[in-house]
Amino acid sequence: MLNRRYQQRGVTIIESMIALLVISVGLLGIAALQLTSMKQNNTALQNSKAVWIAYTMADRVRANSNVFVNYVGVNTEGDYNQQCTAAPCSALEMVDADADDWIDEVSVLPSGYGEILGNANTLTITVMWDDEGTNPPGRACGPDPDVDLTCYRVTLTQ
Repeated sequence: MLNRRYQQRGVTIIESMIALLVISVGLLGIAALQLTSMKQNNTALQNSKAVWIAYTMADRVRANSNVFVNYVGVNTEGDYNQQCTAAPCSALEMVDADADDWIDEVSVLPSGYGEILGNANTLTITVMWDDEGTNPPGRACGPDPDVDLTCYRVTLTQ
């Protein structure tokens, strides 16, 4: 007859600890994947907002193309107070009204900033924001998130 004293009757503490370790590593991997997914989702959202904001301003410029060159130098730190609500606005007043509205739109982006540069034939609309949350000191578009902002540009030609 077999000696039943040495038969396994349950799980040992070592087997339980190994199972717990394997499950813990798996759960940590899932948590890391979730965090990465959330960050990428936020990046995509901010990028979509920036594209929309840039194209909205481009549409405003196209709608007021007879003063195309007057949009050069518009930025979201300027002081534009034209509201154009009481009477029809002139084309030059619309430039200020468009800039005033654009300031509100760009402000939804973290550290959002917008500028329009160019000449009589070409305008470059740039929307910048702090995608990495590093609060960079400058307003340049570049690859280093510690120094540069993330940018989206639209170029218009008349």
